[in-house]
Amino acid sequence: MSKPLHCLVSFGTRPEAVKMAPLIRALRARPNLFRVTTLVTAQHREMVDQVLQVFNLPVDHDLNLMQPGQTLPDLTARVITNVTPVLQAERPDLVLVQGDTTTVLASALAAFYEGLTVGHVEAGLRTATLYDPFPEEMNRRLTTRLASLHFAATSWSADNLAAEGVTQGVYITGNTVIDALQSVAREDLPLPAGVTEADLEGRRLLLTTAHRRENLGEPLSDICHALADLARRHEDVVIVYAMHRNPRVRETVQAILGSEPRVVLIEPPDYFLFVGLLRRAALVLTDSGGIQEEAPALGKPVLVLRRTTERPEGVDAGTAQLVGTNRAAIVAAASLLLDRPEAYDAMARAVNPYGDGKAAERIADAIAYHFQRAPAPRPFGVGGSSA
Repeated sequence: MSKPLHCLVSFGTRPEAVKMAPLIRALRARPNLFRVTTLVTAQHREMVDQVLQVFNLPVDHDLNLMQPGQTLPDLTARVITNVTPVLQAERPDLVLVQGDTTTVLASALAAFYEGLTVGHVEAGLRTATLYDPFPEEMNRRLTTRLASLHFAATSWSADNLAAEGVTQGVYITGNTVIDALQSVAREDLPLPAGVTEADLEGRRLLLTTAHRRENLGEPLSDICHALADLARRHEDVVIVYAMHRNPRVRETVQAILGSEPRVVLIEPPDYFLFVGLLRRAALVLTDSGGIQEEAPALGKPVLVLRRTTERPEGVDAGTAQLVGTNRAAIVAAASLLLDRPEAYDAMARAVNPYGDGKAAERIADAIAYHFQRAPAPRPFGVGGSSA
């Protein structure tokens, strides 16, 4: 009998941890086939710790690399330097990375230097420019070149890879974020600190996150002014803004929204509590990537506060609208959904194109197939069904 395939899973941020948690569970559920080692860079210490606790994820190697005021070059170098000894000691059959962070690119590069096979979860996301989003767009493009296995969430992502000449080792799986969401959304979830039942009573909740580098400065200021306009215009709404820990984000948000009535500024809640807010939201305004996938799974329309999105499937399906950062455009788009039930219902009832809760199983099947331990997996079909 063949020994189990040794899979080392590397992640460093909260979104990575959330999306890797279902895969780690799926691999560990097959101990005869897989042996799993986890490596956490802690690129974002506090936020990744929240997910580790919620999903009860054991950590084999915690590098604890986060430093105050860390720069991209410094972080990239420290991830490569610190991940390499772990890879040399473990010598896994496969190094799994997820998404487009510095941890992803640096871990994949370290694995490449060691001659190890790399599998990229959520492969194939693309925008039209290398600098939007920055540095994520370049991170994921470079990771594609370092990977041998590409787990694309949708056929659109797989088509992006094919357009770049990547056709081998590509598997359409759905996104594991839907697996994670479904695993906790059934729970009776409490409200996070800073939000009370009195805040929400009789009001529609507008859940907001905005923190991306390309939105820092004037774009974020415009977003905040638009939120203030919405709170003043619609007396039956309350806006809950989950602030990123980046000091530049917090300075802008607190200066513009800190004294606004019916605007509640909160610390980043753990994943469990964030899902609770998402379930209760009427509308989501965000520049995040993952929330564009999560919110439609719960029937929540999404206004994307960015100029571009690497997730156009939601826009095409009608679950999301790309509104940018213009103050008037944000107010107009949100007001339309708040004032016209037919417009709201059209987005809320659109079919989520990103997954059906079985992505982790498909990825595990694809890994087994790649190493000639199982038949070829069935791909995920666009529209939320299995092909």
